[in-house]
Amino acid sequence: MVSLIQTVDTAHEDMIHDAEMDYYGTRVATCSSDRSVKIFDVRNGTQKLIADLREHEGPVWQVAWAHPMFGNILASCSYDRKVILWKETDGIWKKIYEYGNHDSSVNSICWAPHEFGLMLTCGSSDGAVSVISSSGDGNWETKKINNAHTIGCNAVSWAPAVSPGSALEQSNAPRPAPVKRFVTGGCDNLVKIWKYVDDDDKWIEEQKLEAHSDWIRNVAWAPSIGLQRSMIASCSQDRRVMIWTNNGMNNNWTNITLHTFDDVVWQVSWSITGNILAVSAGDNKISLWKESLDGQWVCISDINKGQGEMTTSATERTL
Repeated sequence: MVSLIQTVDTAHEDMIHDAEMDYYGTRVATCSSDRSVKIFDVRNGTQKLIADLREHEGPVWQVAWAHPMFGNILASCSYDRKVILWKETDGIWKKIYEYGNHDSSVNSICWAPHEFGLMLTCGSSDGAVSVISSSGDGNWETKKINNAHTIGCNAVSWAPAVSPGSALEQSNAPRPAPVKRFVTGGCDNLVKIWKYVDDDDKWIEEQKLEAHSDWIRNVAWAPSIGLQRSMIASCSQDRRVMIWTNNGMNNNWTNITLHTFDDVVWQVSWSITGNILAVSAGDNKISLWKESLDGQWVCISDINKGQGEMTTSATERTL
């Protein structure tokens, strides 16, 4: 049973597009069409606005927290073609880097696992994907994958640094170095997996996954804790959520349809253990799904955000 534990009155002046909790669950960052990014302290059931960041020149689509080992760092991406990195120093949030090398809206951002360092992937409507990396001396380096998706990229998600099942192994044998991988989804109806080749110092397309019949809206690579396989969830304008699975044999990905929903599916998100998937659709419902012992995915919770009483002003500006 899922219950509401807290609401946050953001005072955004337009629609909220994303809200993300930090690593410790004590702060939430929000972004909106009002061009602002806001950060709230939400400890002990209270809320306190601690930052109102206004450097973007268009609607802000997404925010993402870096791992706390790098400090309090937040990334945001916008219709204004920019990615901005923010950092808190002595209680003050300031812009530390701005990336503006895309030709169209930047729709999605995702931090790499901390094992790979401070590294951010960005997907844009210009079809390109950029990977921004900290060089450790205050400078940033960028590698760009042009034409990653021919019509535009809508979503990016990193693979875990720990391979499936390795956390459960008892062997003292040295483990191979983790491979940098991420998955993208685009307006070409494709899900693609990208792999970094160290010897060539470049990103290559490793897999092209085809099953959706309309734009991919979101992708999410499942955490590998306790799992014996790799799993990716994708959702689409075609109203379907697909689960892609790779058991490590021949790098072969198989897919099943989790469910066909009544409206466009906008977001998919895994639990920290990778065994429960949250799905958010255009009908204002959030559902939670879990795989049964026979391999079927079943809905274990279905939440109607509006509960029949939703109004635009109240719901779109309050979390």
